Amino acid sequence: MSNIPFDPRPGLGLRPIINVSGTMTELGASIVSPEVVAAVSDILPHFVEISHLQRLASRQIAMSTGAQAGYITASSASALTLSVAACMTGSSLSEIEQLPDTQGMRSKVLLQMGHAIHYGASIEQTIRLSGAQVRLIGTATLASGYQLEAAIDDDTAAAVFVVSHHVVDHGQIGLPEFVEICHARNVAVIVDAASEYDLHGFLSAGADIVIYSAHKFLGGCTAGVVAGKLDLVRSMYLQNRGIGRGFKVGKESIVGSIAALRAWSTRDHIAVRAREAAAMQVWMELFAPLPGVQVAIEPDPTGNPLSRLRIQIDPASAGITAWDLADRLEQHSPPIIVRDHDVEQGFLVLDPCNLHPGQEHIVADAVIAICRAAMRSPESSRTLVERRAANAQSLLSWPD
Repeated sequence: MSNIPFDPRPGLGLRPIINVSGTMTELGASIVSPEVVAAVSDILPHFVEISHLQRLASRQIAMSTGAQAGYITASSASALTLSVAACMTGSSLSEIEQLPDTQGMRSKVLLQMGHAIHYGASIEQTIRLSGAQVRLIGTATLASGYQLEAAIDDDTAAAVFVVSHHVVDHGQIGLPEFVEICHARNVAVIVDAASEYDLHGFLSAGADIVIYSAHKFLGGCTAGVVAGKLDLVRSMYLQNRGIGRGFKVGKESIVGSIAALRAWSTRDHIAVRAREAAAMQVWMELFAPLPGVQVAIEPDPTGNPLSRLRIQIDPASAGITAWDLADRLEQHSPPIIVRDHDVEQGFLVLDPCNLHPGQEHIVADAVIAICRAAMRSPESSRTLVERRAANAQSLLSWPD
């Protein structure tokens, strides 16, 4: 445990949580890499010309992704809003100043219904913030090329393709077909790949703009990294004359993103995967004997080169539900935050990517202690309805 850095959280009145949920914005996203910490620390005392700094970022993004140009935004969500705005206005300064009023502009954005996700906010709302209108393609579980083709008209400004564990993973139009149909009608394709490792594949598949999160797997400060066609990236930059002003990004995030991209190219990814695999092996061995608990290693659903541990709970045998286990881990000392997106299906997930050395054993001890206590003295479980109501009430009572 000696390798864990100094922890200021208790002194700030914050809980010293252990994150086995993943690179989640609400938990601070990721552990910022040492290279980024150093670069940000160095630039903070100094003034810079942001336009020149963004030029440096554009060159680095182009080098890292193969794009014509790049741009750093406040976040990947703001990058989506601004990329849509760019597709509507181009480089027209008058139209940039006119947004979000889209009168006289192409303003329809196409999105597969299975990609109309909630990532912490609605992706449809994120698009609409630009002034655009969303046209959903297909149904939640089935979209076809002919439906996309039929939806394209003279008012279509762009089409958005989402790569995320949140999307429906079957019955959707694949990216190559999506790009082919859109490009045949001169419609730009924006790929939201916020949590993805692949810095080349989406552009190679024909995307005009690809959006990444700087503060997830890249290990940077909070920012969005945009890679794509020069004219569209330039139009995104020009949105600073309009709605982009509210999404402005600081020098620290731009410098941090440059440093993160450079560090990514030299990171020992094999060693990182080995550490994660070792943590999951500890969990597999220690959890296997627990009654009513089944464990399995699952690959990332979008093809990123990482895996997570799935813990399936049989309440009748374990004496506890998946959501109660998640809640009790969150109430543990120290608090342990798991990936609980699917607890209504009887399982939760442990993601080892943000662990400090030794924390896998703290997590294991907590899971075992909670499960054994539940076996000795089962407690009545909250229903999912009660859990959701409690979470909503906690949100609405903030900051108390």
